[in-house]
Amino acid sequence: MKKEKSCPVIIARQEHEISRKLMSPNALRTLYRLKDNGYVGYLVGGCVRDLLLGREPKDFDVVTNATPNEVKRMFRNCRLIGRRFRLAHIHFQDEIIEVATFRSQASNEPEPEPKEAHGAEHRQRHPRMVKDDDGMILRDNVYGTPEEDALRRDFTVNALAYNIADFSIIDYTGGLADLDAGIIRTIGDPDVRFQEDPVRMLRAVRFAAQLAFTIEENTRKALVAAADTIVRAAPPRLYDELLKLILSGEGAKCYDLLRQTGLFAALFPAFSSWLGAESEGYPHTRFGEMLSCVDSRIQQGHKVSPPLLLALLFGEYIDEKAERFRRQGAPWLQSVNAAVAEFMGETCPIVMIANRVGNALRDIISQQMRLKKIPGRRPESFIARHDFNDIIEFCRITRGDKKDVVKQLDWWAAQSQQQVPVPLPPDLTEESDAPQHKRKRRRRRRNPKAKSVTEVV
Repeated sequence: MKKEKSCPVIIARQEHEISRKLMSPNALRTLYRLKDNGYVGYLVGGCVRDLLLGREPKDFDVVTNATPNEVKRMFRNCRLIGRRFRLAHIHFQDEIIEVATFRSQASNEPEPEPKEAHGAEHRQRHPRMVKDDDGMILRDNVYGTPEEDALRRDFTVNALAYNIADFSIIDYTGGLADLDAGIIRTIGDPDVRFQEDPVRMLRAVRFAAQLAFTIEENTRKALVAAADTIVRAAPPRLYDELLKLILSGEGAKCYDLLRQTGLFAALFPAFSSWLGAESEGYPHTRFGEMLSCVDSRIQQGHKVSPPLLLALLFGEYIDEKAERFRRQGAPWLQSVNAAVAEFMGETCPIVMIANRVGNALRDIISQQMRLKKIPGRRPESFIARHDFNDIIEFCRITRGDKKDVVKQLDWWAAQSQQQVPVPLPPDLTEESDAPQHKRKRRRRRRNPKAKSVTEVV
């Protein structure tokens, strides 16, 4: 039986406050180029949601009835990416506009033509949607209508579209009502939506925290029930999504929601157990303090690099591991290396931290001892390190309440800004990287065949 087409809610230009002045000029160029070539072009997703809320969008996504190859033919600065979702990226000097083709949820397309078939019809056939045995979408390149595209999106507030043809807002899913009510609601059955893509659970948490919205009750129940299945998502994708969560400026709220829904324990089982226990009778409070610190910095417009973020959040956990190795006889640097390696071994099977980020995390922690050694050997080489500022910031945030540490950091900061050496403060003693042992000079062996001066005489 064919499903009846629903009528969208259309908000005319005079009835909403979204102005093109608030939009990316590059996004507008893309939309007008599509329109001028006879295609439909909409802004869609988070940018429309944020514009309606009076927030500044971070990026502008475009959907169209043009296929990726047709988009590529229109834009010389276009690159096609992705297998799971085939997308067109339009590269401008300072921005990339992502263009997707309207997609459908349909998965019952006819089987592909035999290999001997040929012709234009065969060449334009699109790949089918592919799901695994658990219902997770592996490929979604079945193209459809604007309505079908809206209905396959994750949440109602992310399915709103802005039509460049008449500047109207189009709502197929009740997103405007949920936006007014401050509700995060999945489109369709939440159990199915989270099964199709487990990362949607993390997105629900992020949107609820960022927008100060409430997760709708049925959506929340489905999320809690499916929390353990988050590990089915690709580990690199989980890492990227978690960075968005924690660096959103609302990391503390995101953590609270992750913990309440069971997602955090599923993502970081060993670390979550450690957080729930006490060390020497004291709870682990530094993690929460660091989340609040990161939020404050993000809200003030400062950037926090991924290695520094991981060092701040997991530093205390890694320190305890390193202390265990030191009790077994390992020296300082070796103990830190072993602790970080153990942390990476626990975390990466679920949340894939790139090796370069893990190495940078290790260096930030291990180089804390170097800060104490003023000036030490070759201070200019230490200052020239690419991660010098992260090393300083980690120390300032975690130990900056101690007067001696503040003096050390002030000296390093002054030294880094001067072309000539900065004299040591009278209350700071000079230290070096290692005990200075006088190097023994090797005695030159005399050539037995050579004659002495006295023999020559």
